[in-house]
Amino acid sequence: MSQPFDMALFLSGVLTGSKVTQQRHLRQARIMQAAIQQRWQRDNPWTWQLKHVRWFLTKHLKDHSDATRYYYRLTAQLVWKRLRNDRQLLIGSSNRGQKANPGTSRLTPRQSKSD
Repeated sequence: MSQPFDMALFLSGVLTGSKVTQQRHLRQARIMQAAIQQRWQRDNPWTWQLKHVRWFLTKHLKDHSDATRYYYRLTAQLVWKRLRNDRQLLIGSSNRGQKANPGTSRLTPRQSKSD
């Protein structure tokens, strides 16, 4: 029998802020993990795909307040950071068309290699 995935250990390297903030991120990450596990049988973030996190943020949290969804997005970004995944969690239209961070080679939809 395998041991349950330890979300606290997984996020320990990227958790910052006050103790209350860290506890909130851990609680929310465990809720995300349980929802994704129930829907897709993916038991830990190493097996998650972008579609799983997007589903959680858009469908699972659809009846929650904007503030709640915002805090879950922060937690999802921590998980993504821990995975060292450079894909952005683009949810909604608020992030579309923004330029990539300085120093990255990622192009926005309006840029071309000749620019």
